[in-house]
Amino acid sequence: MTLLENEFRGGTGGTHEVVEPATGNVLGSVGIATPDDVAAAAATAAKAQRDWARRKPAERAAVLRSAGELWEAHAAEVQDWIVREAGSTRPKAGIETDMAAGICFEAAALPTHPLGEVLSTGEPRWSLARRVPAGVVSVISPFNFPLILAIRSVAPALALGNAVLLKPDLRTAVCGGVSILRVFEEAGLPDGLLHLLPGDAAVGAAVVDAPEVSVVSFTGSTAAGRKVGEAAARSLKRVHLELGGNNALVVLPGADVAKAASAGAFGSFLHQGQICMTTGRHLVHESQVDEYVEALAGKARRLPVGNPAEGDVALGPIIDDRQLAHVTDVVDRSVAAGAQVLAGGKPDAPFYPPTVLFGLDDTSPAWREEIFGPVAPVRAYRDLDEAARLVNDSEYGLSVGILGDVGTAMQLAEEVRSGKVHINEQTVGDEPTAPFGGVGDSGNGSRFGGAKANIEAFTETQWLTVRADIAHYPF
Repeated sequence: MTLLENEFRGGTGGTHEVVEPATGNVLGSVGIATPDDVAAAAATAAKAQRDWARRKPAERAAVLRSAGELWEAHAAEVQDWIVREAGSTRPKAGIETDMAAGICFEAAALPTHPLGEVLSTGEPRWSLARRVPAGVVSVISPFNFPLILAIRSVAPALALGNAVLLKPDLRTAVCGGVSILRVFEEAGLPDGLLHLLPGDAAVGAAVVDAPEVSVVSFTGSTAAGRKVGEAAARSLKRVHLELGGNNALVVLPGADVAKAASAGAFGSFLHQGQICMTTGRHLVHESQVDEYVEALAGKARRLPVGNPAEGDVALGPIIDDRQLAHVTDVVDRSVAAGAQVLAGGKPDAPFYPPTVLFGLDDTSPAWREEIFGPVAPVRAYRDLDEAARLVNDSEYGLSVGILGDVGTAMQLAEEVRSGKVHINEQTVGDEPTAPFGGVGDSGNGSRFGGAKANIEAFTETQWLTVRADIAHYPF
């Protein structure tokens, strides 16, 4: 059964060509929304949401279970689009469809999860705190993991009785938007509850500003997240921001260097480094740093780069020319400032090879900035105190990996400022059951994943009191 086609209509703003980044070929076209389309969708969503929230929990759960099964049934077709539209390798595309199914299955449990508590009270009454649907939720998602980073908000929001306005990145509007809409259509989601609104910045502003919207879930760059947060604050709306990162991987003294270099290569080079959790800084104890950079550079030189739709490669293309120019610029400025290139370092458009840099300091652009490309900057440290200082010397606070002795790793974990800490794993990791988010310039906390975080994200707390009879008042 075919889920997707090559032309997707909807919206009054014309069409946008879907381009394969590896080749420049046009894969199809999508209809573009306008702010007027957003206004109409928000009004429809608010009306449909009221009925959806009154549905039996079992009915909402059934839709989410069916959606999970459909991601499994259509996995191969959706993966093809992720490979070609997002420039992903086949294994990475498989991670996305597997996660999409798992997220929907987890979300299917939310309608029957306890949604409140009995409070103590000094009055002759029952006092309850219950969670009620937020209403209409806007989801704004990026290009890099287009399916996961949209469905992780769409699925729990729907499961908890909300309607959703989904604005995917235009570069991945099929695998990050159309596929989600089609799956929920097939799963039996009632009309009016999920609206796909691909568009430009004006459409993004409209899905934040729409008066019917009560919660905004944004994943993307820190710069864009600041604008979304400011707009939401003006409207007194809750906003969940999952933003950028410059994540550190710490290799402790005595760690297995071969295993550590493998972890470091995976953390820096998976999906061409275009992940908010990418390992952007490698901190290696001075006793092993030479061995580590040699092993990491060797891996970088051997990893195959190319079109993932045509062969078994480890890295695909950078998403577009602008991002390729950014990666090139950061590396070039770092080299000009004294960094040594031990592997890679030169673009071959639309590809950028796995790159290892050494000889950096605190001011090096590759050390300070989020690169969002396959670049592994490596530095040495002397002791645990210096490692902690270097990890925390960043505006970001998303993910940290620590490799080596568990006891020492736990000591360091107590000192680092990060939304996630992974001991004996690299920095990239996510599960449907785990809360996800960061601090500082990486966002405003862990807002997605797991029942508790999802319920807090997509419902409001209502205080409810009940007396046996009408209370007596002195007036």
